[in-house]
Amino acid sequence: MNILITSAGRRVSLVKAFRKELKKIDPKGKVIASDANPLLAAACQVADDYFEVPLLDKVNYIQLLLEHCLKHEIKLIVPTLDPELILLAKNKSLFEENGIKVVVSTPQFIRQCRDKRVIHDFFTSAGILVAKEYTKDKYKLPLFIKPYDGSRSIDTYIIKTEKDLREYHFQNDKLMFLEYLDHAKFEEFTCDLYYNRSGFLKCVVPRKRIEVRDGEVNKGLTVRNELVTFIKEHLGHIEGAVGCLTSQFFKHKNTGDIYGIEINPRFGGGYPLSYLAGANFPKWIMEEYFFDTEIDDKFDCWESDLLMLRYDHEVLVHGYKG
Repeated sequence: MNILITSAGRRVSLVKAFRKELKKIDPKGKVIASDANPLLAAACQVADDYFEVPLLDKVNYIQLLLEHCLKHEIKLIVPTLDPELILLAKNKSLFEENGIKVVVSTPQFIRQCRDKRVIHDFFTSAGILVAKEYTKDKYKLPLFIKPYDGSRSIDTYIIKTEKDLREYHFQNDKLMFLEYLDHAKFEEFTCDLYYNRSGFLKCVVPRKRIEVRDGEVNKGLTVRNELVTFIKEHLGHIEGAVGCLTSQFFKHKNTGDIYGIEINPRFGGGYPLSYLAGANFPKWIMEEYFFDTEIDDKFDCWESDLLMLRYDHEVLVHGYKG
């Protein structure tokens, strides 16, 4: 029952969670990690084994990944990086023909999530409010600028005065001009959602973002609030959604209005807090994909008001000669 975590990078906690749960059902099972530079990837060093893969834009990436999976007797792949999702989704049948299951949403849903303009339409169709998008010749300050295909808060800007705007903001066609949702008025939540193989929602864990570093939560708090019921009502079934989805919402402090911001169809960097609170996505994935078990609703299985304070830690590699 070997499992592969691709593009492992710094996802040490995620690898450890899968290792812990796998050992409970198969003591001989291994969690293996892959990365373009595994010797310098901390998660590869804490995995049971690892192997090197080319960069995702190489034409032979899928073929080499498949060869490694067969060599290491991998039965399940869990992707973690945005650019690889669509690639693995398109080649899902190739891996399944070789006895390897991939926990990934459909290409159609992944494309929706990758384009922030399209996901806004998706939220609207589900009855969820979104920040207003302005044209670049008619906007209202303050505003928030972000790329429609961005991640990790790269190339995002809060614009409060005209002098904050640059020619770059107008010339870059990828940048969206959006209504600014002020943190003085809104609370920001990242929610870990678990969808079964049929696209039905089984768990929601809202995590309040207290402090963010490089687009990833550094201090967070699990909160059982209106978001659980709201997401169950509006996103109880998503065609093509599979496994862990990480979604972002803003909730108005006074009115309670909830705005949908984005969805990433993969494990987010802050998921370890949900896991430690009791939302055991790795276990449910193994039950579904290894044992064909139907997952019951798990909306009440996790601990609320659990605070996570992250800090840097060292992974030592002895004998390194790179």
